[in-house]
Amino acid sequence: MIELLLPADVSCAATRAETVPEGTLFPEEEALVAKSVAKRRNDFATARACARRAMAGLGLPPVAVLHGHRGRPLWPDGIVGSLTHCNGYRAAALARATAVLSLGIDAEPHAPLPSGVRELVTLPAERERIGPPAPEGTGEIHWDRVLFSAKESVFKTWYPVTGVELDFTEAELTFHRTDGAGDGGDRLPHGGTAAEGTFTARLLLTDPALPATLNGQWRIEDGIVATSVLVRPDWKDSDGS
Repeated sequence: MIELLLPADVSCAATRAETVPEGTLFPEEEALVAKSVAKRRNDFATARACARRAMAGLGLPPVAVLHGHRGRPLWPDGIVGSLTHCNGYRAAALARATAVLSLGIDAEPHAPLPSGVRELVTLPAERERIGPPAPEGTGEIHWDRVLFSAKESVFKTWYPVTGVELDFTEAELTFHRTDGAGDGGDRLPHGGTAAEGTFTARLLLTDPALPATLNGQWRIEDGIVATSVLVRPDWKDSDGS
């Protein structure tokens, strides 16, 4: 699904598998999760298996993917990328730095945010636009979860370039639908088809290395929300997407 949200020069790989065979990780990766619980190890390993497949898509040999501050993946020189994992979906997206300045992807279960989280990750204007939380099982879009995922993609794009952490309240998002339901539509399409669209993120904390507004895409399919943001190196000469 994530490949539908990114251009062709980004190599994507995804899986719905929860585990990978023993020996998938490099020794230095194993050392990072040696004392972790099984879920953390599985999330780590499946995401890195996706990363290796994405590397192959760029013609690169498989290498270990270690992490830096706050778990940011450390990619080979000349490569930018992003990882994501949630229950039922893991993905990696990689590109050459000559073509992409930075990118971020995120996946989440399509379900309401836990109680109390919505207020922490949204601005008042965003809550007004997305409306009240949708009950589960009604076929409505959980816009709070879409917004949370989109902000994760924004932050994954922002941090590797700026080195500055961005709070959830330092980006204001607006969503649009492109699946024929019209802007602000609140229901999933009938017949099991996906809901999808675009979003803009107005950064309330700015940095000259990135545009003040980031553009992204979102999609809901088979119970998963996926989002992406991408910035080109020549964004100052274009719209940053």
